[in-house]
Amino acid sequence: MSRFADTWRARLLTTLSGNDRGRPKWVEKMELGDDIGFFGPGSASWAVHGGMATMVAGIRALLMQTLHPGAMAGVHDWSRYEEDPLGRLSGTIQWLVTVTFASTEQAVHESGRVAHFHDRVAGTYLDAQGMERPYRAGDPELLSWVHVVFTDAFLAAETVWGGPIPGGADQYVREWSKAGELVGVIDPPLSERDLRGQLEAFRAAGTLKSDERVAEAVRFIRYPPLRPSMLPFYRIMFAGAVASLPVEYREMLGLKRSRLPVIWATGVVLGLVRSLLGASSSSEDAARARIARIDAADSKRSRG
Repeated sequence: MSRFADTWRARLLTTLSGNDRGRPKWVEKMELGDDIGFFGPGSASWAVHGGMATMVAGIRALLMQTLHPGAMAGVHDWSRYEEDPLGRLSGTIQWLVTVTFASTEQAVHESGRVAHFHDRVAGTYLDAQGMERPYRAGDPELLSWVHVVFTDAFLAAETVWGGPIPGGADQYVREWSKAGELVGVIDPPLSERDLRGQLEAFRAAGTLKSDERVAEAVRFIRYPPLRPSMLPFYRIMFAGAVASLPVEYREMLGLKRSRLPVIWATGVVLGLVRSLLGASSSSEDAARARIARIDAADSKRSRG
């Protein structure tokens, strides 16, 4: 049983971080830097992004992202998600974790890497009214959509499966607006009410649509090429993510809420993952090591 647990843990860490120890080189660099970063211990962002519910949040965010035809065009035309889905996942996780836990210098640098990639993502798409429109990944509307659905997904998942958020939902939305600003989002939401308003505005304006391209992406998210041993757990989390979506978005995505107790079952799966990976993340550990070093140096200077 111990050998099975070790094997499954290594495979899970490889899936999430690209490294079977869960500590790739970009995590090790988080021990470097001269400040606590944009957030720090006790922040809402550390609480939300350091928890297991992020695994379900990622699924929900990907599902929601497909509903904007411009964002879907960028993924369809430029993403390597079908050829290397785990590589794309690791890249997204690298940005999220770095902005959350690294020093401000590293967070800015990582966001610049993402923005640089966006510079070459461009093309055309058919909007919800059937009109052809040009797009660039750096367009304010597309950046806003991705940021809003990301923030919404992580807040919702933490609310359902996580613990108390320091400062509450408003604090998390306000903190994570900084991440949006770093990649070029204009006027990111600063409160939960603002977040709900911006999300609803996309739907009310008739911006979103569902078509075969969306259905194709949803099928891929539902049945990703994971190892057979991981698929049963993933399918439960997928069902949990679907159950957490408001009904209007489930209908647009062509998904139905399972009649089984998938919210509870997802919590069980996340508890199992927590028992395998441990309560703290390697990223948080590296960040705390950096902060302890800075505090020790400050203390030494004050005594001198």
